[in-house]
Amino acid sequence: MGRLGLEELDLAVVLHALGDPVRLALVRRMAEGGESVCSPDGVDVPRSTLSNHWRILREAGITQTRRAGKARLMTLRRADLDARFPGLLAAVLAEDNR
Repeated sequence: MGRLGLEELDLAVVLHALGDPVRLALVRRMAEGGESVCSPDGVDVPRSTLSNHWRILREAGITQTRRAGKARLMTLRRADLDARFPGLLAAVLAEDNR
């Protein structure tokens, strides 16, 4: 599946992806630290479950993935999300800080 264009980002799909605590934690990590490896330290879920979470984030258009050798690095598509849904990501991340 190719990268979704800006107009293809769907609010319901994005909200669903952000509605899971593990996925929200992954998004928070990327928002704070940039790229993330596919198995970041401190995420205590089985590898297959983590792969599923990354897939959901990617298919929702929240992340993009690049390969660096054998590693896959995920990046938050913050600019695209902010352009399509202004303030959404900031609101979701701020709510998580409460």
